Amino acid sequence: MGLSMDQTNRTLLNWLLSEFPDTPRKRAKQWILAGRVSIAGVVVRKPNQLIADPRGTLELQGRRSSALVLDEEWGIHPRLSLVYLDLSLAIINKGAGLLSVPAPITDISVLSILADFLAGKLRGLGHRTAEHRLPPAFRLLQPLPVHRLDQFTTGVLCLAMNPAARAALIEQFSAHSAARQYVAFVDGRPQNPRGTWRHWLRFNDETLLQHVFATPSGPDALESVTHYEVLDEFPVGTTGRVVSKMRFRLETGRTHQIRAQAAHEGLPLIGDRTYHPEHHASRRANGRVLVEFERQALHAESLELEHPQQAGKRLTWHAPLPADLQKLERTLRGNTDIRKR
Repeated sequence: MGLSMDQTNRTLLNWLLSEFPDTPRKRAKQWILAGRVSIAGVVVRKPNQLIADPRGTLELQGRRSSALVLDEEWGIHPRLSLVYLDLSLAIINKGAGLLSVPAPITDISVLSILADFLAGKLRGLGHRTAEHRLPPAFRLLQPLPVHRLDQFTTGVLCLAMNPAARAALIEQFSAHSAARQYVAFVDGRPQNPRGTWRHWLRFNDETLLQHVFATPSGPDALESVTHYEVLDEFPVGTTGRVVSKMRFRLETGRTHQIRAQAAHEGLPLIGDRTYHPEHHASRRANGRVLVEFERQALHAESLELEHPQQAGKRLTWHAPLPADLQKLERTLRGNTDIRKR
C-alpha cells in the first residue's frame, strides 16, 4: 500500500517540528518567519507551505546568522526603506533631507526611525510591510551608527544591531575593506575619463567646511583618496558647458570627501549649496545657475562588506537612483545629445 498524501507532503512547520521535536510550535514558526529555515539551500518563509519529504536537506541556521531577507525594500518612512536586516546589521536606503543620526536641530534621523520601527512604534508603509510581521527576535534590537551620509545625500547606509557587530563594521570602514560606490552629476568634465584623486582634507568645525590641500598640511589634515570614472556627458545647450555623470569609489571616507574633492578639481556637484560657487546661498540671487537642482546630486549607489559576525561572508547591496536624480538625468538627456567617453 502506498503512502497517503499527508505522509508525503507536509507543511514546512511540521517537517521542522519532526526534526526538532522538543521545540515549541510557536518558536519553530518564528524561526521560519525569520528566514532561518532552508530546504536544499533555499530559504523558505511560509510555515504552512506543503513540502515533500526534504530527505535531510532541511537546515536550521544558527541564531547569529538568522536574517530577515527581503524580496524587496520595506518602506518604513517616507524617506527611509529597510533593505536588509539580521541580528548583526541593518541596511537602509536613505532619502534626501534625512539625517543619519540625531542632531541638535532635530531628533528625527535614520537611527531614530529604525529604532521606532523595531520597537513597534511605526507600522511602516505599503501593503508588504502591513502584511508581514517583524519576527519577535528583532523587537529588542537597538540600532547603532557605523558611518553616515550627508543629510541631502541619498542611498545605502549601514547600521549595526549590537556593539560587537558595530566594532567589527567600524574596523572594516577604518581599514578601507568596505567598498562604497557613489554616483554624482558634476559641473564640468575631468581631464581624464577615469583616475584617482589624492588630497589632504582638513575639516573646520566652526564653518563645517573641508579645506583641501595637494600635500600634507599639518597634523590634522587627513589623506583622502577617491577613484572616479565618467559614465556620461551632457552638453548643456549652447553654453559650452558640460554636466558629467560620474561614479566614485571611496578608498577613504572623510566628511564631505567627494563634494570637497570634486569642487577642488573644478567639478563641483550640481546643486551643492556648500561647495558649488553658483549654488552657494550667497550667490544664487546674483545669477542663473547652470542646472537647477534642490540638493547636491550625490547618491550612495552600493555598499559591499564582510558580515560582521560571519567571517568570510561578503555581502553587497545596491540602491537605484532616486526619482529626483532620474528626473535630472532625463532633463539633461532631453536638453541635448549625450557624448559618451
